[in-house]
Amino acid sequence: MLKTIAANPFALMVHPETVLQAVERSERLARLHSRVCRPLDKPLIPKSGEVGAFDQDIDAELDEVETS
Repeated sequence: MLKTIAANPFALMVHPETVLQAVERSERLARLHSRVCRPLDKPLIPKSGEVGAFDQDIDAELDEVETS
């Protein structure tokens, strides 16, 4: 049954418990190193100079369009 589940791209939707058990038993997955990535964090790059002024102009124009 595991070979048919591995070949079936919809196995996670049809048999989620079987897929999760296979993932837990996988030696290759156990050897992987993991890290936490937070892609929704805001970048720490400050806006300055022409780019900052351009962004402010665009934001102001959008605010004017939304209010009218």
